[in-house]
Amino acid sequence: MPFAVAESLMARGIKPVLFALRGVCDQQRVAPFRHHWISVGQLGRATRLFRAEGCRDLVFIGSLVRPALSEIRLDWGTLRVLKQVWAAFRGGDDHLLSGIGRVLERDGFRMVGISEVAPDLLVPDGHLTQMIPDASAAADIARGQDVLRALGPFDVGQAAVVIDGHVVAIEDIEGTDGLLARIRELRAAGRIRAAAGRGVLVKGPKSGQDLRFDLPTIGPRTVEAAAAAGLAGIAVAAGKTLSAEPQAMIQAADAKCLFIVGVAG
Repeated sequence: MPFAVAESLMARGIKPVLFALRGVCDQQRVAPFRHHWISVGQLGRATRLFRAEGCRDLVFIGSLVRPALSEIRLDWGTLRVLKQVWAAFRGGDDHLLSGIGRVLERDGFRMVGISEVAPDLLVPDGHLTQMIPDASAAADIARGQDVLRALGPFDVGQAAVVIDGHVVAIEDIEGTDGLLARIRELRAAGRIRAAAGRGVLVKGPKSGQDLRFDLPTIGPRTVEAAAAAGLAGIAVAAGKTLSAEPQAMIQAADAKCLFIVGVAG
């Protein structure tokens, strides 16, 4: 996703600078772009690099496994705002990102969302695939949206799987890939008895989430995992969900006879 955003900007004549996290970012993928390396906890170094590059607008992109305290490399810039960083670290993932964002905004930077810099990567409203949801799938989508709205304040996850009106799983720290792998295992163990080709993965941002941070994301791998889990399709919040490889994702869904739909809400 970070590289898709960078390519989207470059296609419109805007030259981005990437600030890659050590141990997280792919060294080969970042190499073609102007970039700098920073470690988790080096807020002071990051701030100096932002200013040296003339970067005022900042975008947080990509996934990050919450580091252990022993893995964080604190510098003086971080120690200066340690109280705020610690408060952000103790919250959920969205709270961590927005908390760090507020620290940077107080230093004069502007946090922007992908919807502002690369709107072409957002999933649009409506059906994207040849297959479309039937009445049963539409009811599952509505139930999944209700579940995500209810769970939003607890910062639990951004996805749920609903099959024939039953909420069979919700996303947690394992992420969407782990969620779908769990559905596949439950089917194999006979814990889910509904026939393959039924049920929906429903994804959307958490209620009250700052949409500049940690938007839900889908792609070809999501489609492959949903097919392996025996689902009928995927429903996501239109205009609030990212897809780094939309054409490849749609082709994969059509090949697997799955639907993908962007829904309001």
